[in-house]
Amino acid sequence: MIFEGTAHTFGRDVDTDVIIPARYLNTNDPDELAAHCMEDIDAEFVKRVKKGDIIVAGENFGCGSSREHAPVAIMTAGVSVVVAASFARIFYRNAINRGLPIVVCPAAAKDARPGDRLRVDIAAGTVENLTQGKKYAAEPFPPFMQELIERGGLLPYVKSRLAAGGKA
Repeated sequence: MIFEGTAHTFGRDVDTDVIIPARYLNTNDPDELAAHCMEDIDAEFVKRVKKGDIIVAGENFGCGSSREHAPVAIMTAGVSVVVAASFARIFYRNAINRGLPIVVCPAAAKDARPGDRLRVDIAAGTVENLTQGKKYAAEPFPPFMQELIERGGLLPYVKSRLAAGGKA
């Protein structure tokens, strides 16, 4: 799977309360969550982000409270993949379970600038900064995780496996 989009950059320790503030957790409506994605760190984010764009961040992205709302807000806002120097463990699991690809690539995260065009290949494990002409190695997603992402997350993945009689 290859994703290409414009980089929206953030620093380190971007917590889930910044990704989707607690005052909006009284809804599970993905569109309502997306309307407030990142607003406490960048009030104009949802106005600028386009379908397919990429969030790039420093260390510990998604720290704080465990919220499945956070990856839902990011995905519904239009972000195709998140590249970061590192992820909080619970956010990592929530993102994968919801079908949001996330890539650990410290060098790409450090070098990316707002507006850079990036291409992320989760099967090959590469992040390319097309604007800067740089290519970085990242951990490739194993085939089962690629399928999980392609199917839209853990629940659709399990349903498809059950429908196939438990076979891949």
